[in-house]
Amino acid sequence: MQPEFIIIHQQVAPYVAHIQLNRPKELNALNLQLMGELRDALKLLDADEQVRAIVLSGNEKAFAAGADIKQMAEKSAIDMFNTDQFSTWDTIKRTKKPIIAAVSGFALGGGCELMMLCDMIVASETARFGQPEIKLGVMPGAGGTQRLTRAVGKALAMEMVLTGRFITAQEAQQAGLINRVVPVELFLQEAIKLAGEVAAMAPLAVKMAKEAVLKAFDTTLDEGLHFERKNFYLLFASSDQKEGMQAFMEKRTPDFKGQ
Repeated sequence: MQPEFIIIHQQVAPYVAHIQLNRPKELNALNLQLMGELRDALKLLDADEQVRAIVLSGNEKAFAAGADIKQMAEKSAIDMFNTDQFSTWDTIKRTKKPIIAAVSGFALGGGCELMMLCDMIVASETARFGQPEIKLGVMPGAGGTQRLTRAVGKALAMEMVLTGRFITAQEAQQAGLINRVVPVELFLQEAIKLAGEVAAMAPLAVKMAKEAVLKAFDTTLDEGLHFERKNFYLLFASSDQKEGMQAFMEKRTPDFKGQ
């Protein structure tokens, strides 16, 4: 069934797919249907051998301006619990292939939280980031208090979460929230370029390296180092390790197969 609120571009560069959030009139507000479509698309791309990296974008005006408030305004606590909307987010989090967010305009509330589920972020000069849920009488619920704090530190996270203040792309880069800032006309192109650089690497090594970096956020240093070493050793069972090292010695470009 064709998705209604996302557009999938299979090959925007070699081994790179692009998913565009597509509710422009609502500034890509994240309703349950959109998130379900995104979850399903990511599962398919994660299993596709012709895809090694994924770009996720909105449009120039908004990556996503938050959750769809109309869908939640009259809900009770039990309604929200039974809906279990965050199980979709948990599935997205388990995507093994790298996801690069291309952000322009607003990335607010759930939009900022979705962006932080991605592995790298390229932003336009017009990008604005925030967790303004406090202004609606609630608080972030999809990782805004946790991932934001880990990215920018306690002081700035507290200010953003407790006052709802937006920060600029330049502030976000200085705080370590995003990778780079580019002119608005280049934000998607630069994200695809970055994804292409990742996609040119050995696919198994990329997956295992991503897994190890993410492990640093939920384990001790010793446990993380142990996990890292196991993945490092395991890659010596791959054909790509043999190809990569042989190509290095032969001074040629490696031909990685993901095996």
